[in-house]
Amino acid sequence: MTVSVAERALTGGFALLERAVGYTLGGLVLVRPEDMAARTPCASWDLRTLLLHMNHSLLTLHQAIAAGHLDLDAAGDPEADYGDPAVDPVASLRNRACRMLGAWAGSDGPTEITIDDRRLAAGFVAATGAVEVAVHGWDVARACGQDRQLPPALAEELYAWCLLLVDDGDRPHRFGPQAEVPATAVSGDRLLALLGRTP
Repeated sequence: MTVSVAERALTGGFALLERAVGYTLGGLVLVRPEDMAARTPCASWDLRTLLLHMNHSLLTLHQAIAAGHLDLDAAGDPEADYGDPAVDPVASLRNRACRMLGAWAGSDGPTEITIDDRRLAAGFVAATGAVEVAVHGWDVARACGQDRQLPPALAEELYAWCLLLVDDGDRPHRFGPQAEVPATAVSGDRLLALLGRTP
């Protein structure tokens, strides 16, 4: 059986997303109720706001593969029993992550996803989602007072993606100014610096 380029790209993007989710879920054990008002590396967001944003991001990624369309203003979830993020954002995030990965793991999902009038390879969307999930996972740990490094191999792949995705037009709206790191910095620190964070 021949595997197409699009199918290989989808598999690669999903594998990256799966690893990013694994890293982030592993860090959610750090979150305590008293941390919800803690500042995060995301300007003007406390931890609760960040967790609600992450819940919405996973909803968007789930709907993208389930419907073949990415709606940044999505309000409803294709799975209704994930829990209320306003009540327990951590439990909801765990449930949404599992449901979202299950949807992406399905073999009959689309190989292209529409965003407005554009069509993107599903693997590209998955890899972009992996950047969002992993870096915000680091943000959560930092808000909880922990320096939880990104796994080096994952960080290296995400960094390579970000070199393609992020340019000066993304600053200062989506990312802050690129931070300075030494030339010998590990891949995770280079990734975070590229996205405007101080490792």
